[in-house]
Amino acid sequence: MTSLLELREVSVSYGAIMAVRDISLEAATGSIVALVGSNGAGKTTTLRAVVGLTPLCSGEIRIRGERIDTLDTAEVVRRGVAMSPEGRRLFLQMTVKENLLVGAHAARDRGAVGKTLNWVLARFSRVRELLHKNAASLSGGEQQMVAIGRALMAQPKLLLLDEPSLGLAPLMVREVARIIRDVNHEFGLSVILVEQNARMALGLCHVGYVMERGQIVLAGSGRELLASSFVRKAYLGID
Repeated sequence: MTSLLELREVSVSYGAIMAVRDISLEAATGSIVALVGSNGAGKTTTLRAVVGLTPLCSGEIRIRGERIDTLDTAEVVRRGVAMSPEGRRLFLQMTVKENLLVGAHAARDRGAVGKTLNWVLARFSRVRELLHKNAASLSGGEQQMVAIGRALMAQPKLLLLDEPSLGLAPLMVREVARIIRDVNHEFGLSVILVEQNARMALGLCHVGYVMERGQIVLAGSGRELLASSFVRKAYLGID
């Protein structure tokens, strides 16, 4: 598979605090890449850097070989990157449909918005049932499905998911995992998945990176990392 996303020796700081230090990673076209690690490891900062929300101290980020770390977020989105942030961040007084359509404001093919909406609703049957309800009335799992659907409305080539399973019941975690797998398998959508739920993330991904204190300390296939004694002890609770 060809490379879609490349981070080359990227560093990001918040004032005097170095949040990400000299990390390099790659996401191939059509792949799921997992970033796992504890709170404060630098996972969310890495996603924010990719989408242009947090500036780099050094290094570079490329999409299909084009450098994007000098672009603003709107330009990054136009190049096919969409993000579903931690905590969903829906417009709670708007309907589910209105929230989904917000995601289409940067769609590359404005004429295909209706088709994209139907595509999203076909894969989120529960969201279809809730289309005219206010987002504030939804459960956490339902809000998460809407948040992912909203990101898909931008018609991305690369989807960034920040803690999509956070706070969800086990049944809903499995549903979110199914959705991620389906959009990747059916449409070749590349996914960068940030998760504290290492078992879920590494079970889904083609390639995984383990982050600690702003650095990548381990990388490999999902299967390799699930078998790693370090990962099993540190993140799966298995001695």
